[in-house]
Parts: sequence; structure tokens; C-alpha cells
Amino acid sequence: MIKRSLVALMGAILSAGLVLAAINNVGRAPADEFSAVPEAKTLYQCAMHPQIIRTEPGDCPICGMSLMRVDPEDRAADANDTTSHVHDEAGATAAPAGMANHAGAGPGAPTDAVHGRAPFSLTPERQQLIGVKRGTVEQRRLDLELHAPGRIAYDPALYQALVEYREAMRAQGAVRGTALEGRAGSDAILRGARLKLRQQGLSEALIRDLAASGSDPIELLLPGTSAWVYAQVFEHEASIVSPGQTVRIASQSYPGRTFKGRVVGVDPILDATTRTVRVRALVSTDGATLRPESLVEVHIEAPLGEMIAVPRDAVLDSGDRRIVFVVRGAGSFTPREVQLGRRAGEWIEVLAGLDAGDEVVTSANFLIDSESKIRSALAAFQGQVGESGGSAGAAAPSAHHH
Repeated sequence: MIKRSLVALMGAILSAGLVLAAINNVGRAPADEFSAVPEAKTLYQCAMHPQIIRTEPGDCPICGMSLMRVDPEDRAADANDTTSHVHDEAGATAAPAGMANHAGAGPGAPTDAVHGRAPFSLTPERQQLIGVKRGTVEQRRLDLELHAPGRIAYDPALYQALVEYREAMRAQGAVRGTALEGRAGSDAILRGARLKLRQQGLSEALIRDLAASGSDPIELLLPGTSAWVYAQVFEHEASIVSPGQTVRIASQSYPGRTFKGRVVGVDPILDATTRTVRVRALVSTDGATLRPESLVEVHIEAPLGEMIAVPRDAVLDSGDRRIVFVVRGAGSFTPREVQLGRRAGEWIEVLAGLDAGDEVVTSANFLIDSESKIRSALAAFQGQVGESGGSAGAAAPSAHHH
């Protein structure tokens, strides 16, 4: 009887202890996912899961990778660099969503710090070890070359519409000065002929040019010394194509040869099925026989003008954000979210986030990015430990909440 009473008493004490422990640990993650001992001089962290931090070497409980040592000297350097970064950008007005320019700044003005990444420093020796290279943001001229499928035109409907328009213009000239009824009739015929050309995709400027040339546009039916070429340009590229731009075409019928010409018109109507815009070009055949409806490769030279541009290799694209690392001094790296425009060769247009003359990382970006993420996670971890009063049992947020 006494033994049963003792067992019951011990069970009650144990249950009460478990309940108190559960209450004290509400909202904390399991102990095997993280540990936090702020008094430790050296910490060990997982490179793939920065929230996993230990005071002893070992393996990550999530991925099994060996934990990486984080020296106290590095943490001190990060703290100094972060303080410097905040001081340098003190007084700047935060932009909405971290992307808009600061008030009163130009189009390349820096934006706010990137969430989840932290500025940090590396010695020149460590930079050389991981292969860090640098480039410079420049104010430069960008030229884009568009590639599009095309064909040699065979367009009897357009040819006939042009002939009718010219006849209508002659008829209007012939009745000029006659009775009002005659002039009204010729004007109506001319408007109808112009409308037919517009329905064929010709702009008003191109209609005037073709009507004023006086020559028979036979190239729309049978190419001779020149040929009409129709190219299909994607919707997002159509805005940078304009009449007068240089065009080169290549045909499988003449391997190794290219034929030059110019853009004469861009259709104002978008093809709803292919999401493309038709571009019309007039190309010199140089004595070659380019048969109507032959398929050709079309290259359009589209100059973009002077603008701020960053080397393509400097940009890390995460899908929803574009990030570069700006280099300060000998080895201070600051993450920067940028807004980019068109890409032209090895350069990308900068709309916001960088200024001409900024030095950026162009090699070993992924290693730099991983280091920045680790330093950010470590700083957040230490901040949470400080808020808990420095208790050795303080816990970092669970990996599932990051």
C-alpha cells in the first residue's frame, strides 16, 4: 500500500514538472534544430540552413552537412561593417517596396538594404581564395540586335491596294476645280483606298512614302533588285523597332551571305494569336534570286542610346528580385536590390539602385551571396538571444518559420 502511494506521488510530481516545462517552452523550436549560447566565443553554422547554429562542431540535423565555423573576429568585422553601412546611408528616405528611388535622387540612386542579406567584410586573401572579381557600373551606349523569323513577301492583296490608292489619288487630282459633287465622290474613294491600306497594316507615314515614290511596288510580288521582307517581332520588342533601322537577312538558299536593308514600317496592329508585330523591311538582293515566301533569318539593329548599365555577370536573379553586391573599399560588400531594363550583350540597363562608377562583384557572386545570407541569419539569431536576456537556453526561431 505504501509502495503504491509513493509511486502515485512520484507520478504526480513528474507530471507537474512536464506541464511546467511545456508552459516555459511554448513557441520555442525543438532543441535538436538549433541551440543558442551567446557566451560562446566560437559558433558553428550550417551553410545551407543558416538558422542551425551550434556551440560545438558537428553535422546539420536537416541536411547532414558539416557545420561551418564562424570566428568571433568575422562577427566583429561584420558588426563594424554594418554600423558603417547604416552610418553611410543615414538620412536616406526609404522607398516603397525597397525599389523606388530616394527623394531628390537620380535614376540610379541606391535603394534600401536587402531583406535576408547583410553587409560584411572579407580580407583580400579570402577574396583571392574564392575568386572574387570586380566590375564597374558605367554610363554607356547600348545597342541591341533583335533576331526574328521572316519571309520574302508575296502580297498580291497589298499590291492591289497600293495600285488602287494611287489611282484614287490621280482621280482626285483630275477632278480638282470641278463641281462639288465630283470632288466629294473622289474624296470618298480615296478615303476608302487609304482605309484598305491601313487594314493591311501600313502606317500613315508608310502610305505617304509609297504613294509619293511613284514607282511600281512590284517587289511585293516578284523580287528584283530589292525585296520586301516581313519579320515577326515579339510584342515586348516591338517598341524599340522603328523605320530607318538597319536590317540584315540570311537565307538558306545562299549560305554565308547576308543582305542588307532598312525597316520601312512597323504594323500598328498586334497579332493576337502569336503575340507578335509584323515589321516590313526593304532589302537589296545584290543580284541574288530571293523567291517569294522563302524563309529568312532577320537581324534588326536597334540602338537604345546612352544609359547607366551594369555588367551582366554582376546580377543575381532570384526570380522576383535582382541583387548585386556593391564593393566598398578593399573588402566591404553591401547587397543592393536593383531594377533593371533591357539586356544588350554583356550589359544590362539599370533603372534604379546603382550609380555610374559603383564597383560591383562580377565573379563568385553565389559564394558572396551565401556568405551574406549566413551573416544576416547569425545577426538575427544573436539579436534574438540578446532580447531574451542572454540566457543560455534561449532559442532561435524554427527553420519552418524562415
